[in-house]
Amino acid sequence: MSVTLAAPASTPPNNAFAVLDAGAIHRALEGMALEILKRHPEPEQLALIGIPSRGVEIAARLGKFIEAATGRRPFCGAIDISMHRDDIGARNLLFAVQPSHLPAQLANGALILVDDVLQSGRTCRAALDALSSFGRPSRIEYAVLVDRGMRELPIAADYVGKVMEVGADERVFVRLPPQDHLEGVWLERVTRAPRRTGLVSR
Repeated sequence: MSVTLAAPASTPPNNAFAVLDAGAIHRALEGMALEILKRHPEPEQLALIGIPSRGVEIAARLGKFIEAATGRRPFCGAIDISMHRDDIGARNLLFAVQPSHLPAQLANGALILVDDVLQSGRTCRAALDALSSFGRPSRIEYAVLVDRGMRELPIAADYVGKVMEVGADERVFVRLPPQDHLEGVWLERVTRAPRRTGLVSR
């Protein structure tokens, strides 16, 4: 089976409609950062670890909000999950391996995994598996910009920017500079072709 490396599109489809603009994302992340500070008032004992690709940018932005509020910046890094996905053998597209950037001592303080969209929970599970290869954090929490529901695993986020009621025939697109040219969250309704039943109409 031939595979190619996945390259996420920089712009959402033309038929998608905007849910959050740049200002709304700014406010959502600022609110998440303040919630994080309520639980973790000492930024030096906190690590924000983004899940590639856009989770890394969200973690960095949360770190800047925390630094602006306290004058102290938490550790901001990334965890590569490309080899821990449970669909790695079933996809024609593979995500490029990205370097992990983690604290030298995982057991010191809390670690917050950060992602753009929470759906099935499988991405979070892959990140947890990847972390176990490096050590055992004393505490792990989960922060996402958008929770769209449709969970397949018993995983919930501790910090959420926006909860969306999204159906199985809809897709969520998050776009953030510098990876993307646009900034926002869009929703697209996917049109599915009618299933052929094998019945012949007369």
